[in-house]
Amino acid sequence: MGAATAAGLVIRPLPAPWPLTGWLLFALGFGLTFLAARQFRLARTNINTFEAPGTLVTTGLFAVSRNPMYLGFTLALLGAAIGLNNAWALIPAVIFFLVAALHYIPYEERAAAAIFGEAYTAYCRRVRRWI
Repeated sequence: MGAATAAGLVIRPLPAPWPLTGWLLFALGFGLTFLAARQFRLARTNINTFEAPGTLVTTGLFAVSRNPMYLGFTLALLGAAIGLNNAWALIPAVIFFLVAALHYIPYEERAAAAIFGEAYTAYCRRVRRWI
């Protein structure tokens, strides 16, 4: 037990309000993801990362974040880890964030810049990548 504690593997549970806060964060993240996906469907544009987008969506949630779906999913994973009161559950949130930030988002940004040109460049100047 002493070795596990020294290695940081035994983690104390969070105090009472934190798990509830985690589940609220999970709900917020899930809601963001759902609403952003709905906005894509209403704009009749492609939601698949590896297919060309048909429409540049810049309103609603996309006026605040260029990637509200990735933001929402990251928040949902983070919220679930807090809600479960399990530090190990943070690992999927970190992995998802890194894969999105280092692989998916740059790929999508290059594709959008190639398709939408100056309109996308202006959008990037106005709206931050995450928040």
